[in-house]
Amino acid sequence: MREARLDKLLRSIAANVRALRRARKLTQEQLAERAGMDLSYLQRIERAETNLSMDKLLGVADAFGVAPGQLLRPARLPALQRGRPPRQSD
Repeated sequence: MREARLDKLLRSIAANVRALRRARKLTQEQLAERAGMDLSYLQRIERAETNLSMDKLLGVADAFGVAPGQLLRPARLPALQRGRPPRQSD
C-alpha cells in the first residue's frame, strides 16, 4: 500500500515538473542548470524513477519560482505503460 502511494506521488511530481517545464518553454538542460542538478537526475525525476530529497524538490520549485506544494499536487496521470513502445511502421 505504501509503495503504491509513493509511486503515485512520484508520478504526480514527474507530471507536474514536466508540465511546468513545457509551459515555460524550458529544456531539461535549462531546468537542470537552474535547479543546480545533473541533467540525468532531472530526467529520472521526470520519469518518476527516483525518490527525490526535500533539497532537490526545493531546488526544482525555486527554479520555477513556485511553492514546493505545487509540485506535490495530484496530477492527471496517463496510464502507466511498461516496456518498449510499439514499433512505428514506415
